[in-house]
Amino acid sequence: MWREAEPDQRVEITIDGGFKVVAYSYGSGDETLLLLNGGPGLPCDYLREAHIPMVDHGYRVVAFDQLGCGASDRPTDPALWEIGRYVAEVETVRQALDLGKVHLLGHSWGGWLGLDYAVTHPDALKSLILEDTVADMPASIAELERLRSALGPETVAMMQRHEAEGSYDHPEYQAAITLLNYRHVCRLKEWPAPVLRSVNDWNMGPYGVMQGPNEFHYTGNLKDWSRLVDLADIDVPCLITCGAHDEFTPAGALKMKLALKNAELHVIPNASHMPFYENPDGYYPKLLGFLHRVTGKLPS
Repeated sequence: MWREAEPDQRVEITIDGGFKVVAYSYGSGDETLLLLNGGPGLPCDYLREAHIPMVDHGYRVVAFDQLGCGASDRPTDPALWEIGRYVAEVETVRQALDLGKVHLLGHSWGGWLGLDYAVTHPDALKSLILEDTVADMPASIAELERLRSALGPETVAMMQRHEAEGSYDHPEYQAAITLLNYRHVCRLKEWPAPVLRSVNDWNMGPYGVMQGPNEFHYTGNLKDWSRLVDLADIDVPCLITCGAHDEFTPAGALKMKLALKNAELHVIPNASHMPFYENPDGYYPKLLGFLHRVTGKLPS
């Protein structure tokens, strides 16, 4: 269902310190879906292209390359890579584009950012969509260890040895990470062009500072991040989706649902971390159904 298209608007926005962030707008609907992609340091292509088709259902779709990636400026100061600054960046983009209240969709790291944004700017939201994400990293790290353990004790011991030595580039370690990626990040034999375009242009500076060397070993400043106790303060309707084989497992998604006042959860079968590519027939009806209920739009 994904497609590539030239944006109706490409806007350069000045954020803190005079840096440039580039935003892309599609469609002219009166309901805006604002996308926060994963990463950090990952260009928005993969999430943007997956949601451009939402304009066919009357929604305006807005995405932007977060500072440090894509067409936006790429400063190298590690002090910039902290979640509070990103929250302010999202708000600057929303105001600069005069979006009003939005339906905020956060995928992966974008979900953590979306939760912090929802707590900080509750009046900016009509709804919150949390995709393939979690609200509590310590618990999620335990789940990642469970997924790693399926590789077998010898492989796990090998990975732990390389992690202790910092030899993340060793071929045997990279082979294990590649296998985990194909099990729990995207299970398609051939990854779609927008995914490859984003991954091949990944700025590992922000990623390394905030997350770590890869998706399955957290050493950065987000490793202790948790918003679980704050979820009760979020009043807008929430949609939670995750893949059945997601690196951010259904157990973490259920924790969010139980902590939120008004949330629905859908586990997408035959998918991992990117259900919009892996199982679009299972994903899009859940997203559209939720948005139609929140907005009162008739299905198109």
